[in-house]
Amino acid sequence: MTTHPYLRAYMAGVTVPSIVLLFAFAVFLVVRLACNPDFPIERVLVFPLALVPALWGAWNMVYLAMHKRRYMPLGCHGGLVPLFLVPGALLVARAFGFDYILAATWLIVLVGLPLAVIVYYLVWKYVVGFLNELLGIA
Repeated sequence: MTTHPYLRAYMAGVTVPSIVLLFAFAVFLVVRLACNPDFPIERVLVFPLALVPALWGAWNMVYLAMHKRRYMPLGCHGGLVPLFLVPGALLVARAFGFDYILAATWLIVLVGLPLAVIVYYLVWKYVVGFLNELLGIA
C-alpha cells in the first residue's frame, strides 16, 4: 500500500517538532512541579503544542508542491517558517494577555528571530531533508 506524496511530506514535517515538543513538555512538567512558577506556564505551551507541528507538516507539503514548479533549497524554505511563526506567537500572546512576553518583544524580534531563522534553516536542511529522502519525496 502506497501513500500519497503529500501525506508523506506532512508526516516528515510533523515528526521533528513533535519530538522536540515532547522534550519541551517534559521540561515543562519538571518546572511546573518542582518550581511552581507564579505565572500560568501551561498557557504558554498551548500555541506550540497545537500549531507548530501542523504548520511544519503543511509547510513541507508546500515545499513539495512548489519544488515541482520552482526550485528553492529546503533549508531556505524552512528558514522562512519563523517569519510567520514569531509574529503569530506575539499576536497570540497579546490576545491572551501575556505581558511578560510582550515586554520583551523587541528582544524577541531583534535577537530571537534571526537565531530562529538560522536554527530552522539547519533543522530543515538536515533533519527534514533526511526524512524527505527516507520517505522518497526529496
